[in-house]
Amino acid sequence: MFAAVILFGVLAMVTLVPWSNHMVSDLGYHTLCPFAPWSTLTLLFLGWLAWTVRGYINQQDNPRQDNPQQQK
Repeated sequence: MFAAVILFGVLAMVTLVPWSNHMVSDLGYHTLCPFAPWSTLTLLFLGWLAWTVRGYINQQDNPRQDNPQQQK
């Protein structure tokens, strides 16, 4: 899951790279992805979602022991 977070983050940054493209993005210049900044926000959201799911899975694998008295 951590690899997905890194991948989505890198791809989000790549969408903003200036590039000679036939379409102008909503940012007003030619980018590698003509759907920027919407594609950037989508990829950042997917990265956040992967990070959240990763944290939830890790929490299920390693439950916190706040009160050791209840373990008896």
